[in-house]
Amino acid sequence: MLMTGKVLRFDEVRGYGFIAPSEPGEDVFMHANDLLDEKYLYHEGSEVEFHLEMGDKGPKASQIRLVYQPSSHRLPNRPVFSDGSATAERPAAAASGEGTGAGRFRTELTEVLVASVDSLTAAQIRQVRERVVELAREKGWLTV
Repeated sequence: MLMTGKVLRFDEVRGYGFIAPSEPGEDVFMHANDLLDEKYLYHEGSEVEFHLEMGDKGPKASQIRLVYQPSSHRLPNRPVFSDGSATAERPAAAASGEGTGAGRFRTELTEVLVASVDSLTAAQIRQVRERVVELAREKGWLTV
């Protein structure tokens, strides 16, 4: 039976955890061998879809996959700042470098990444952020 639920806890090192099903009932055991996505992506509160089976010790999940919710915080085609304006809409400020420096851009980008993908680690955010800043400089989107 296909079900949904949220990860209560998952120990990536030990390779197991538990899911709280959306429908009332007891918690469901989950094992790393039954994950369809990379195990580092499963965190407390992650919404999952799974097949419910009865194991030797109770309910067990199989074919577990993450359910990604649509987000209103997706990265836009052009950098957008917290006031909602894109760099292309602010040519005078962009030309002068006023308020569009790499520092501010990094801050805004970090906020977007954290709000968009809650499973990113700090190291992953730093890697993505630095590459995007580098690309923005190459394309002339950042003048500072």
